[in-house]
Amino acid sequence: MPSTAPLAGRTVTRVGYGAMQLERLRDDRSAAVALLRRALDLGVDHLDTADFYGHGFVNDVIREVAGDDVLVATKVGADPDPDGPVPLRLAQRPEQLRASVEANLRGLGTDRLDLVNLRRADRRPGVLAEGDQLVDVDDQLATLITLRDEGKIAAIGLSSVTLEMLRHALPAGIACVQNAYSLVSRDDEELLALCREEGIAWVPYFPLGGAFPGLPKVTDEPAVRAAAAALDVTPEQVGLAWLLHHAPNVHLIPGTASAAHLKANLAAGELVLDAETLAALNAVPSRSMAAALG
Repeated sequence: MPSTAPLAGRTVTRVGYGAMQLERLRDDRSAAVALLRRALDLGVDHLDTADFYGHGFVNDVIREVAGDDVLVATKVGADPDPDGPVPLRLAQRPEQLRASVEANLRGLGTDRLDLVNLRRADRRPGVLAEGDQLVDVDDQLATLITLRDEGKIAAIGLSSVTLEMLRHALPAGIACVQNAYSLVSRDDEELLALCREEGIAWVPYFPLGGAFPGLPKVTDEPAVRAAAAALDVTPEQVGLAWLLHHAPNVHLIPGTASAAHLKANLAAGELVLDAETLAALNAVPSRSMAAALG
């Protein structure tokens, strides 16, 4: 199992860091800075962020800590809304995508974003688009392609997309797909296979399931718990390691505000699962996320 793989034209370690959880440390900026520095010291060279994480706080911490040797992926499709019922609002229209890219450029203190993932809003989980937020993907891609041509972004990714949408978008040059995916929710197996065929990185979010009520959790599975006990590791580490074994184009971005959990997440990248263990894990039934969410 290789410890590195291509992502957006670069080769990075396959276990990165999802920086959203740094928002939990916004009242202790020094702790957020220390945690991110610890991640980089442990070999992380791929960070996943967004301007709406902590209303810019997370990007500001990354700006202070990360250098040019770290690939920073961000996302557009939503903007901060700190006073709203949830701390973000959809921003799917082309002019909003451009404004979000500009906000990320300012927040990260850079002239070019390494990777921008377009978060679509026509598929659960997450907030669904309605009204003027129902935007054709071609219009969105046209905006991102223009921004790429202008040199403001280096690579384009998609998030929360269907197999058909990815096929349609391939001519735009897609570098990455971020969808909800885990051992217990493998709805997108065909989509993952297409990404592998096309050399597109697969960066699953909710890699351990259970992010919303009603969704199954990887750590509840008897096969996962048995493997963890046999290997003297945690069920979370088994769930993450399975993803890395499952396909060579998988990159992980587990997030945490804990230095101990950070180290454990990164250690999952070194965990070797033998054929018997993999067979037992592969036999775990996949439950449809769409069905579970109603």
